[in-house]
Formats: sequence, C-alpha cells, structure tokens
Amino acid sequence: MTAELPGAGERVLLAGLGNPGPRYAGNRHNVGFMVLDELAARMGGKFKAHKGGAEVLEGRLAERSAVLVKPRSFMNLSGGPVSATAKFYKIDPAGVVVIHDELDLPFGSLKLKLGGGDNGHNGLRSITKSLGTKDYYRVRFGIGRPPGRMDPADYVLKEFSTVERKELPLEVDRCADAVEALIGKGLTAAQNAFHAA
Repeated sequence: MTAELPGAGERVLLAGLGNPGPRYAGNRHNVGFMVLDELAARMGGKFKAHKGGAEVLEGRLAERSAVLVKPRSFMNLSGGPVSATAKFYKIDPAGVVVIHDELDLPFGSLKLKLGGGDNGHNGLRSITKSLGTKDYYRVRFGIGRPPGRMDPADYVLKEFSTVERKELPLEVDRCADAVEALIGKGLTAAQNAFHAA
C-alpha cells in the first residue's frame, strides 16, 4: 500500500463531511463542509447538484484536477454519494480524500493519514462500507472531547464555542492548506508540515 496519491495527471476526489441544511451549518460535525467551502473559494467555483446525491465542484487545486464533493445525505449515509461520485468520475479509493471532524484530537489540531478504522465516526464507517476498503485518505480536523458527561452524539451537533469560533476561520484555512499540501506534495510532506504545527 503506497502512502502517496495517484500521479499528478490523475484526478482526485475531495469529500467534506457534514449534515445538509442551514440547521446544521455551524455544527462541529460540519467542519468538513466548511473546509470544502474554503477550497471552493480558492478554486473560484460554485457547487452544483450531481446525480450521485452530492453537491459537486470540478476544477484545479494544487496544480491538479480535483472534484470537491459534499454529500446531500445525512452524515451516517455519506458513503453512497461519495462512492457514486467517485465511480462517475472513475476515481479509485486511492484517489479519495475525506475531510472530517475528529473527537480524539484537540480543537485546532490536524492529522492526515491513509487508511485506518472509523473510530466511531458514522460518516467514515459509511464511506468504508460503500468504497469496500479502508484505504482512502483522511484529513482529521480536531474538535476536542465533549465536556463532562455530555454524549458525543449531542456534542458534535452543537455549535463551536465562542472562543473556538474566533479561531475557526484560521483553522479552516489551515486545514484547506493541509489538503492542498496532501494532493500537491504527498502524504509524508503534508504530515511533516502540519502534524507539528
């Protein structure tokens, strides 16, 4: 299993995870959508509905062809739209990058990896099942653990705290930088640049 994305001439699929609709827009669980919106702004394009059940934007990012994907399903059904869109664009799982919230990392911390388990994340579980493999890239955006005895399922559907909201645009921007580094320079270079930061 190689730790690098397919060759520079090949297209990659960048999937941000979240729940659709304005009610969920600012939730911790929707940080994947926030990062994709930043990447879309950098690409200078707008998302359009796609028959695969997702909002899609095609363009160039980090000097390569990329498809941004926001599933229109709820989080725990993300796999269907991601898999269908990857098949439509003939992108193998090795060319799929998923950007998602991560409870086990403190707020503002980023980790990039290839493969691994779902760690209780229903969006990842759905994608792994639909793609038929764990071997796709993940960009994990730390949201921290819930305070006290709060149920993690409730915590991820809450807004970021006032303090976190002040930092959020900067952290979303940094995560978008990490995605560009991953697809432009490869996993090892991106990890070296962003894991220590």
